[in-house]
Amino acid sequence: MLQNKRGILLSGGMDSMALAYLERPDIAFTINYGQRCAEAEIKASAYIAGVLNIRHEIINVDCSSLGSGTLSGNPSLEGAPTEEWWPYRNQLLVTLACMKGISIGLDTLYIGSVSTDSERHKDGTDIFYRKLDDLISFQEGNIRIEVPAINMTTLELIKKSKIPYAMLLHSHSCHTSNHPCMKCSGCYKNYMIRKQLGIE
Repeated sequence: MLQNKRGILLSGGMDSMALAYLERPDIAFTINYGQRCAEAEIKASAYIAGVLNIRHEIINVDCSSLGSGTLSGNPSLEGAPTEEWWPYRNQLLVTLACMKGISIGLDTLYIGSVSTDSERHKDGTDIFYRKLDDLISFQEGNIRIEVPAINMTTLELIKKSKIPYAMLLHSHSCHTSNHPCMKCSGCYKNYMIRKQLGIE
């Protein structure tokens, strides 16, 4: 069994791709949990994992019946903070990655949340991840949860990572489809970052 391996939760979006480039972990976990854009997320994640020669683990667990909002295609629940909000999604994804990771010697799991995530979701805040780290590391396996870019914007993370901007053209951020819809908040963020970097 592998020991003391660092992993990353890799969605194929700009944030997780840049963090993977910065941290160069041993293993990347991409999770198909029933989201509408799973195929494109896996393709984008496989691309960056291949470039970095990172072991890529794909986890398939269909939770689509439990989702809400644009990621699932189900109606948004009352009180949803954003159109893509899926209740308890981040702790689900971290848990699934750690469930797989514990069997292959995972020591640390990196999450690609950035500072602006806290403006939209409680599960994108520093305090959320500190609580999640306490919970996961308390249990057998003692896996630590780290969020290196939690105080950076996406632009700051990209620049710090020194990822070649052309690689970001392979990222996928759409919430509704395996092809950019250019209407959802994920597509808008991807477009604006590319524009600011001059790679539109």
